Amino acid sequence: MNLTETITWLLPLPPLLAFALIVLFTNRNNRLSHRIAVGAAFLSFLGSAYVLFQAFTTEHLGEHPIESRIPWLPLGDGSLDIGVLIDPLSAVTLAFVAVTVLMIFIYSIGYHNFGQPKGDHDHKGFPPHGATHDGHAVLSIEPMYARFFAFIGLFAFGMYTLVVSDNLLTLFVGWEIMGLCSYLLIGFWFGKESARDAAKKAFMTTRVGDVFMLLGIAYLYSFTGTLSFRDIFFNEEVLHHLAETPSWFGLSAAGLIGILLFIGTIGKSAQFPLHVWLPDAMEGPTPVSAMIHAATMVSAGVYMVARMFPLLSAGWHEGGALTPAMTAMAVIGAFTALFAATIAMAQNDIKRVLAYSTISQLGYMVAALGIGAFVAAVFHLVTHAFFKALLFLGSGSVIHGMEHGVLHTGDHKVDPQNMWNMGGLRTKMPRTFWTFLIGGFALSGFPLITAGFWSKDEILADAWGNGHLMIFGVLALSALLTAFYTMRQITLTFLGQPRTKEAEHAHETPLTMTGPLMVLSVFAIAAGWVGIPEHFPVIGGILPNWFHEFVGGTLLEHPHAVDFNIVPLATSLGVALGGLLLGWLVYRNAQTDPLKKLLGPLHRLLENKYYLDEIYERVFIRPAREFAEEVSYLLIDQILIDGVLHGAAELSFWLGGIFREKFDLPVVNGFGDWVADTSQWFGRGIRKMQTGAIQQYMILSMLLAFIGVFVYFWMLQP
Repeated sequence: MNLTETITWLLPLPPLLAFALIVLFTNRNNRLSHRIAVGAAFLSFLGSAYVLFQAFTTEHLGEHPIESRIPWLPLGDGSLDIGVLIDPLSAVTLAFVAVTVLMIFIYSIGYHNFGQPKGDHDHKGFPPHGATHDGHAVLSIEPMYARFFAFIGLFAFGMYTLVVSDNLLTLFVGWEIMGLCSYLLIGFWFGKESARDAAKKAFMTTRVGDVFMLLGIAYLYSFTGTLSFRDIFFNEEVLHHLAETPSWFGLSAAGLIGILLFIGTIGKSAQFPLHVWLPDAMEGPTPVSAMIHAATMVSAGVYMVARMFPLLSAGWHEGGALTPAMTAMAVIGAFTALFAATIAMAQNDIKRVLAYSTISQLGYMVAALGIGAFVAAVFHLVTHAFFKALLFLGSGSVIHGMEHGVLHTGDHKVDPQNMWNMGGLRTKMPRTFWTFLIGGFALSGFPLITAGFWSKDEILADAWGNGHLMIFGVLALSALLTAFYTMRQITLTFLGQPRTKEAEHAHETPLTMTGPLMVLSVFAIAAGWVGIPEHFPVIGGILPNWFHEFVGGTLLEHPHAVDFNIVPLATSLGVALGGLLLGWLVYRNAQTDPLKKLLGPLHRLLENKYYLDEIYERVFIRPAREFAEEVSYLLIDQILIDGVLHGAAELSFWLGGIFREKFDLPVVNGFGDWVADTSQWFGRGIRKMQTGAIQQYMILSMLLAFIGVFVYFWMLQP
């Protein structure tokens, strides 16, 4: 095992050690706890940088990846091996994970030390707003500060484990660790009922997908005898056998396994209809939102589907009919992209807008994989991680700035997350404004200068070039709405004049919060330069399309770049610039939401998220609760369980009575009484021999001795 392989094995270890050290030893020392956590993230970052340098300088990495494996679980005819794998897909994923995780850890120091008024902690787990001294806010740190850094350390361990795994089993281990951490972090402020409910909702909703994913893993292992990515996805014979072997529901083995695995992504990456947990995850601290929505958890779902792409597309050839798994991905992904974008237009909470934006962008990636645009989907996965982490961290900076305004005015009824309470923050928070603007423009696909433009344009170009016109139209409309609600968010938050006194008194957050924003801003722009198509007008070819060549090596067959066509390019330009312009024109001077008047009842439908939560409550949750409380309790608990127990008790009493009358009294007690009576009779007889005369005792002893000698020599000797 060489140095690169050893470091790859060790990448997940520092965050895990940080978690253990903080939980066991430093949980009462806040400063030492965050130093351990950030130091661990930095060590993993340095290790990732070394591994990535080796990966990017290795020729034909797709054919000769960095890998190492060891036997783990002994089986009847061998063992189940686990190992690490750095190929083009895991390399680019590791790149954005390492950067975003480190930035989120650093940002968390400022987030939990800034804007917290000093005072007795309330039931929400953090200090009450409004504590002042001489008219000025007195600040303190988050009371569960060390606990937070321990949890995000464990979260980072799960993500690193997932990325470097060379097989589905350890990938699933990392997958489930993140599921646990999402529960712990979404419900971090567990004193709030809404936070507790959101944590349970996220955990249970994602478990639905995970059950199907586990079934897919088991089926794949039973079919192939291995879970190694290289042994399955780079073996044409295995893939052909999976694609040709019939299975249930008229699907091939590859089709059924692919759909089962994809259902896991529907839960983890919040695709319709299992998307409902993600907006409620905003109950957690903002760094958690950034990790869940950008760098780790939801990205893991798309990464897993991209990793499984050779299986999902087994039997498919470019230009041919899509496989059943790809069709499901294309339809669900495109629908989710448009569905979530329409909801985002009517949300007023700055973080909820970004939450639905995340759902929409994940749908974009899933749809791209569904139509076979593998490189474009992975490209958008990378760029999205950077600009969405930037936007979430920027929203946290805005919220903290607004909280200072709330503390100054003392009006605690003002919601610091409602964009209609903001306005004019560009002058109050200039660093946050410019970085948020870059992130928003990248999300909107602002032409040429943002990373989001290049990745979105490539997806649209693939959809158009391969004849998926319906998917192209839905994704283009989604991109238009994305640009519109993004500009709505920027305008309501930063432009114009402050609409409340709280916004007038907001001010910039410290460098520990804005520093990571500036770093991520660079990537939100420059990350797109590595994937500029060579055929792009004027600037194409100035920089090589490194990303396409590099990531394409993940697959057996190198994907072909689509020919240049003016239609998708014009569409990309039109929906981005048109949506941004329309959003600014509608909201530049708005004091109330113009869409409410324009859309009428439809706006209420969008604002209430199509009432899906209410529908799920009535169709699934309430019947399940009533079944548990009434039918299950009466039938199973009282009648079945209690009936069996009571019947067993009565049977025991009956059998006990029979046992007592037929066995205990005549046999046990009778034998005991006989023994006692016999002992007494024998005792009374022996007692008469106790005369107290020594002469009688001697004569008796001699008589017994004589009898003994006589018996021995006369009767026992031959």
